[in-house]
Amino acid sequence: MPHLDSYPFAAAFLFLFGVAMLRGQATYGIARLVTEQTLRHTRPDSGWAASVHRWLAGEAVGRGRAAVQRWGMVAVAACYLTVGFQTLVLAGAGAIRMPWARFSLAQVPGALAWATIYATIGFAVWMALIGAAVSGHPLLVLLVLLVLVAAVLGARSLLRRRRFLLDDSEDVVGRVEALQHLGVDEEGGRRGDTE
Repeated sequence: MPHLDSYPFAAAFLFLFGVAMLRGQATYGIARLVTEQTLRHTRPDSGWAASVHRWLAGEAVGRGRAAVQRWGMVAVAACYLTVGFQTLVLAGAGAIRMPWARFSLAQVPGALAWATIYATIGFAVWMALIGAAVSGHPLLVLLVLLVLVAAVLGARSLLRRRRFLLDDSEDVVGRVEALQHLGVDEEGGRRGDTE
């Protein structure tokens, strides 16, 4: 298979721009579809799923969605200059149901920048890193292994922290619902009591 650098710059650039646009649209579309279908067709009545469903359908997320719909275009464009964060932003735009036309418009400058970088110096840098790793330079191999271990440990730590926070928020929601069921307000007084 011929390398991308054997093609004229314009062909490589257009190909990469198309890849960036298609990938972004697919990520956005899948996230948006899943969110809309979940909110439309599910009504969990207990547990963490009910808490997340109420949160996604709630007023606070609506305000956040409005802010991202208004200002999130910058984040969508800038995410193409990151590694790893790009998919999160693209999926986040779909999950908050950013309007498609606004998302697509925001995507263009980011995809243009990404295609420019990869059509010029991007692949050369990646090939140099891969070549150095394949050549077996011990310090580079050690550095790559350390980065991978740090990434795995960091991800595990974040997942544990997130799980703890979700469990804790579920307990709080459950307690509030139980108090409401008993007719007790948030301050501990009975509903309907007058002072």
